[in-house]
Amino acid sequence: MELFTKLFWESGFANLSIGNWIMFAVSGTLVYLAIKKHYEPLLLIPIGFGVVLANFPLAEMGSYGEGIIGLIYEGGIKTELLPPIIFLGVGVLTDFKPLLSRPITFLLGAAAQLGIFAAALGAAYLFGFTPREAASIGIIGGADGPTTIFLSSQLAPHLLGPVALAAYSYMSLVPIIQPPVLRLLTTKKERAIDMPIARPVSRTAVILFPIYTGAVASLAVPSSAPLVGMLMFGNLIRESGVTDRLKKTAGGALIDIVTIFLGIAIGATMESARFLTPQTLMIFALGAVAFIFSTAGGILFAKLMNLFLSEKKKINPCIGAAGVSAVPMAARVVQDFVSEHTKGKVNPIMAAMGPNVAGVIGSAVAAGILLALLR
Repeated sequence: MELFTKLFWESGFANLSIGNWIMFAVSGTLVYLAIKKHYEPLLLIPIGFGVVLANFPLAEMGSYGEGIIGLIYEGGIKTELLPPIIFLGVGVLTDFKPLLSRPITFLLGAAAQLGIFAAALGAAYLFGFTPREAASIGIIGGADGPTTIFLSSQLAPHLLGPVALAAYSYMSLVPIIQPPVLRLLTTKKERAIDMPIARPVSRTAVILFPIYTGAVASLAVPSSAPLVGMLMFGNLIRESGVTDRLKKTAGGALIDIVTIFLGIAIGATMESARFLTPQTLMIFALGAVAFIFSTAGGILFAKLMNLFLSEKKKINPCIGAAGVSAVPMAARVVQDFVSEHTKGKVNPIMAAMGPNVAGVIGSAVAAGILLALLR
């Protein structure tokens, strides 16, 4: 009997805390949203299960432990390996032709990074976070999970769990967060602006774009090269037309494998003692501010551009909201919003894809700038 008693007190059952149970509830919520609501299931299910593993007492399954998840974290995230590989896959899956057909929308992708710097400044000057922590929080406004992980793992690894969860949560909530901002900042007349048919894009331009963009971004902001370089390499694989096997691997099996490892390792950073703090609530609040400011930044900049454009070339300012890099969800939200408010007469999905894919580049460059300034 004494032996069984000893085994019980040394088991995980005897060491479960209230914090563990709260994190189990958090995990259940993530998995529910993924399965029932289809919110980013490829990410939320691995993250949710990682949360469970990290909160099994004495199991050593957290990212900061010495078990298998700890090895993935040390070898894949702290070494900056997994996020750039995700970008490789994203590059393969991204069609930049909508951006090339309307190069002016590149500016909207840049303007939609406003929330990154607004939230970072607020975190540092209003809430007392260190500059490195503030930058890690601000990058949530880019609406790009791998970029958030890439930057936070280097500047504030102790905040990686809540920052990454906030980023992916707000990405999945784009259809809920953006419409009120669009409704507030645009008029009925602006929503009805029907943009002209985009000009065709030559095969030469499509092939040269990733080469030149990767080179310019990497030379201008060397810290962004791991993300932008891999993104553009992936896009060159896609557009070259002679690397179908590499395209299928990078855009299929490789990105899926890396997503599994990345998701479960991020989830496993959320041990109750590290996650259940007042800081986490502030991070989620500031993340929401970052996301809203980024959406507003793209819309307001489009309205500013319209002051200088002729009547025939005016931009539907709603597409500025797609400048956040949640591809293609943000573009679809804009399409649904505009179509609903114009009774199907205006359908800006292709126009919105321009700033949407530009936002992927913009968030990576913004992360590079913050990294260069603070590392």
